[in-house]
Amino acid sequence: MSTSIPVITIDGTSGVGKGTLAQFLVQNTGFHLLDSGAIYRALAFGAVKAGLALDDVAELVALANTLPVKFEGTSIVYEGEDITPQVRTEDVAGVASTIAVISEVRAALLARQKAFATLPGLIADGRDMGTVVFPNAEIKLYLTASAEIRAQRRVKQLKSQGVSANIAQVTRDIEARDERDLNRKTAPLKPADDAIVIDTSHLDINEVCQKVLSLVVEKVLIA
Repeated sequence: MSTSIPVITIDGTSGVGKGTLAQFLVQNTGFHLLDSGAIYRALAFGAVKAGLALDDVAELVALANTLPVKFEGTSIVYEGEDITPQVRTEDVAGVASTIAVISEVRAALLARQKAFATLPGLIADGRDMGTVVFPNAEIKLYLTASAEIRAQRRVKQLKSQGVSANIAQVTRDIEARDERDLNRKTAPLKPADDAIVIDTSHLDINEVCQKVLSLVVEKVLIA
């Protein structure tokens, strides 16, 4: 990655507003987007589609090395198919979280993620963007919120899509995913030492977006 390419990283747990903030920044900066969570979900989708065992490290790494995924606007495309709705399900998220703890898989996807950093700049949304993938990023953000608030947001989102959900189960799923992410041996989820931490539990997402955009302008990453 060239140091002349500005990078803004957005790390944090699920349901804190990372995706919304990332899309807002892409629209207001003209930068490219790296949704690393979508890459892991695409890998999970591909693994399930191919019938791979989730403990078959060699096969998962082989798939990661040739993963046929790309972003087209807000869509996630796998082998020419828009799989955005499929990879946003809780089932795929659970598989993604399971295989994301495998160090060999993370290593296989590292170079691919770094390659997204091209001019005019990159918005990198994930869980270890500021700590592992882009440690020299100009701006590092870490978003957080309580599990209960995040579960409420997720249930509301699912209901808007016509999907019924049990908030108690969604909360348990979120807490289990947090446990895996926070305690994995390779690249555990944590804010970078120089990250700006924002608790979105009681903040309107528009407030968060405007606050961050002001910071981007202040850092002279855009006019």
